Amino acid sequence: MKINRFINSKLAFGLIALAAATGFSSCNKENDAKPTVAQVAVSMPGFTQLEAAAIRGGVAIALSNKNPNDPSGNYTVFAPTNDAFARLGLVNPQDLNVLQKPFLTNVLLYHVSSGSLNQTQVMSAGNIPSLLTEPVNRAAVPKKVIVRNNEYYINGSKILATDVQADNGIVHVIDKVLLATGADIVGSAVTLKNAQGFITPELSFLVEAVLYADLAGALTKGPGTPSFTVFAPTDQAFKDLGVILGVPLNVPADIRKLPKDVVANVLLNHVIADGGKFTSELFQGTLNPLLTTSSLTLGAYNNGVLPVSGRGNAQPANMVIPDIQTTNGVVHIIDRVLLP
Repeated sequence: MKINRFINSKLAFGLIALAAATGFSSCNKENDAKPTVAQVAVSMPGFTQLEAAAIRGGVAIALSNKNPNDPSGNYTVFAPTNDAFARLGLVNPQDLNVLQKPFLTNVLLYHVSSGSLNQTQVMSAGNIPSLLTEPVNRAAVPKKVIVRNNEYYINGSKILATDVQADNGIVHVIDKVLLATGADIVGSAVTLKNAQGFITPELSFLVEAVLYADLAGALTKGPGTPSFTVFAPTDQAFKDLGVILGVPLNVPADIRKLPKDVVANVLLNHVIADGGKFTSELFQGTLNPLLTTSSLTLGAYNNGVLPVSGRGNAQPANMVIPDIQTTNGVVHIIDRVLLP
């Protein structure tokens, strides 16, 4: 497993510095000399956004204490760096205000699991339950362990460093914020459309299109229903499509100016019945969407994302927010509508 040893050594140095700064001495018990998993975020400048997020999301106190729901009293935390938050445009603590607090709390809970899972255990886990639960059956929303070119990923996020020990658990460092809604694909889109994720509504045009084309049932989780990879165009992507078509799409209801079968075909061109793939599982080449008369093309994997284009696109779409875990697949938000 390729692990950035320099990052690991910097983390270890930061923890030692924290122990010294908080007055720990060699005469204390060994476990007293370790910071908590919450203090790990405080100890290194590269995790200031995680610290601010934990405070705003209301999980800092819980991660400063023993885990009451695990016999060991420990947590495993997958900790995004400042650069990971910056990928979402969250550069400064005040930028976190663009997220609704309940959504931020759920995102943070998705980074945490009960018990201590070291590097070896993570590598062999396959799936790792999180503290985030589905709203209906209260089942734990899992994180997926993926191997790509001998490097390990949690969903689409690369593991940069492992096994940072804390008094109440263990921390692993990752390069992307893990996103999960606890809802299915349709419910996740509605969450963003209703500004329950980001304070600014998003995917409003997509939700309107799905309802207009009578595709909500197909993308809603039910007994025996498949899981999908979905490329979800932003609201601006639909507005840009209106310019191309010569049909102004200024508000979501304008989608209904287009023929229903055309809208349905365009939407089906964004859905792959492949069980739901994270970026770490996608490779350059061709994908077969539900629109059987079409195909999609993925470009080269670079910095954790891949461009994607339809047959009718002059330019490929970029992944704006990749790797959103839903209960029936994975959603990648893109900046263009994929045309058949």
